Amino acid sequence: MRLLLVEDSQRLLELLTDTVHEAGWRIDGVGTLADARSALAGAEHDILVLDLGLPDGHGLDLIRELRAARSTIPILVITAASDVESRIAGLDAGADDYLAKPFHHRELMARCRALARRGMAGGAPVLVAGRLRYDPSLAELTCAGEAVALAPRERQLAELLVRDVDRVVPKRKLEHALSEYGDMLSANGLELAVSRLRRKLEPFDSGIAIETVRGVGYLLRTLPE
Repeated sequence: MRLLLVEDSQRLLELLTDTVHEAGWRIDGVGTLADARSALAGAEHDILVLDLGLPDGHGLDLIRELRAARSTIPILVITAASDVESRIAGLDAGADDYLAKPFHHRELMARCRALARRGMAGGAPVLVAGRLRYDPSLAELTCAGEAVALAPRERQLAELLVRDVDRVVPKRKLEHALSEYGDMLSANGLELAVSRLRRKLEPFDSGIAIETVRGVGYLLRTLPE
């Protein structure tokens, strides 16, 4: 899952970025409406978390723009304005949920997971490759029911490979998907993430192998029984 966070407080942006990473999600964090528009145009996001009071305008304007363009991205508003009229204005503009500051970071992630489930009928489908199962809504990889302990980037990589099991995933696609706004993942960084994921899967009878297709990308191959 990839989240776009629009928040002008650098400290809160950093804290929430850590929280999202710990949950195994990707995040692009920006502090202005202009950067938010650029980020939305440059990558696909699953959820938008939006502060309303921004240096270059009001967050409601962005919500109205997105809904006028028929965007269905779930939007969670976070703001210090907690009065009823402010909440009504945000929801009427097209927001899906509202969280008043200050809030607990775990509650924010819980609301994001709820929005992600709401956006997919019956919840996000569990992905299967060999004996591996990846639950996108929980950002959890298991093998035969046992959780595989992964760092955030390793979980993100596992999700991408499991989604395209038995198909070669181009390096450029992985580098782009694992990058965040203003922080591109290098080719060496991708190789390191693949190497670490391989090591984490070694103790498990996963029924898969991660193969390098030189000059092209990586293949999560299902092994014969």
